[in-house]
Amino acid sequence: MNRSILNTLLQEYDAKRTFALLKAERKKEDLYEKFPELQKIEEELAQTSISIAKSILASNDSTHLTLLQKNIESLKEKKQDLLKKLDITVQDLSPRFECSICEDTGFILENNSNVMCNCLKQKLFNLAYNQSNMGNIQNDTFANFNLDFYSDEINESLYKTNISPRKNMQIIKEVALSFVKNFEQPTEKNLLFRGNTGLGKTFLSNCIANEVLNMGKTVLYQTAPIMFDMILDYRFGKNLSVKNICDNILTVDLLIIDDLGTEHMNSAKFSELFNIINSRLLNNNHSVTKTIISTNLTMNELFKNYDERIVSRLVGNYNILPFFGEDIRFKKKV
Repeated sequence: MNRSILNTLLQEYDAKRTFALLKAERKKEDLYEKFPELQKIEEELAQTSISIAKSILASNDSTHLTLLQKNIESLKEKKQDLLKKLDITVQDLSPRFECSICEDTGFILENNSNVMCNCLKQKLFNLAYNQSNMGNIQNDTFANFNLDFYSDEINESLYKTNISPRKNMQIIKEVALSFVKNFEQPTEKNLLFRGNTGLGKTFLSNCIANEVLNMGKTVLYQTAPIMFDMILDYRFGKNLSVKNICDNILTVDLLIIDDLGTEHMNSAKFSELFNIINSRLLNNNHSVTKTIISTNLTMNELFKNYDERIVSRLVGNYNILPFFGEDIRFKKKV
């Protein structure tokens, strides 16, 4: 992990948390000025809470404590009635953090330890690894998925199937949506996108990534050649600084491996690819991790180029989705 990047991000987190708290305080002051009764109730609630704490520490007077607790409940009901009358929600009085899970601290308490929140993990991934691969992800959404770029003409001699490219993409889109919907289900299969360049494999990967990120999950996106080079550099001691990504490749919620088949394979890379695929499948027993692999290779080429153990896991644990048709990048330019 690059410490300077992390420190910069933590400074940004501290700044946006401070801003959220100040903004909420100013808004609360404005509301108090308009509705003094609300401020009075808030102050009474705070004072009564302090009295309860003192009562617990000072004595075992259960009668007094019960009266204080009843007073708290009465004040809460009074506050709720007033908020409803003024058409104000509890959220209007609370800071609006960018991340409601860690409240813009970057860390959460898990098993009595402070661990990095997924929002901070994802920002680190984006800065260090995803930036070049997911640069246009904001626009790559299912809402912008346009089937009109695919032909509705059936060409069995060319595509070896009796369905049109448009119908095929409609099926693939439905599988992708199901993948997102059932992402946390261990039985939901991973995805293998297969087909020539310019048919929408990267676009669809980004659509899925967008949805998964909105679920609060982490996404790591890397091309196969760069990923394998990084892993082997670390394994052979050439670049120990990438240990973090090597670990996260196995544990990130969604791993997207692009351009499988463009790397120069050797026995070491075969071993790493098998370890990635197999380890992430085993993770499903206790932690849901999903993988999307994109390749230009045909099934015959996959069987020819890769170890039988690798292909057997792809066939058994991935929905293999063939992309075919004309290069839609040219159609978009017209």
